[in-house]
Amino acid sequence: MKRSAGLLLYRRTGADLEVLLGHMGGPFFARRDQGAWTVPKGEYEEDEPAWDAARREFQEELGLPPPEGDGAVPLGEVRQSGGKLVTVWTVEADLDPATVVPGTFRMEWPPRSGREQEFPELDRVAWLPLDRAREVIVTAQRAFLDRLAEHSG
Repeated sequence: MKRSAGLLLYRRTGADLEVLLGHMGGPFFARRDQGAWTVPKGEYEEDEPAWDAARREFQEELGLPPPEGDGAVPLGEVRQSGGKLVTVWTVEADLDPATVVPGTFRMEWPPRSGREQEFPELDRVAWLPLDRAREVIVTAQRAFLDRLAEHSG
């Protein structure tokens, strides 16, 4: 079974909460919005602690050091439709999305062309209010937003 771990950053703007989500890169998600946004996360092996993987993947996906873990709150795990088990922590922090330098991946594109192209893992990162985030995040990950709202309420 594939496992993934990530960090969901949040910040308070007045009475509202905003979360930092990434839009998945590559040709499959280029024109999609709904279901194409995700917590910055990545896969890890069973012998790596999930917390360490979440921090490593934050660095790989965003090109920035993860925020200090003081005050990190576990939001548990969810199983996505493809079967992947995702574990997430939340941390109150702020960062400027313009400073993000996303990691990349290579894939054959167009399909069966024999040509490989490089794409960003996340093609953009943005702070979104919780209501907007619920509309665009990967369906299973909505549970993390609900848990964050309960924790911070």
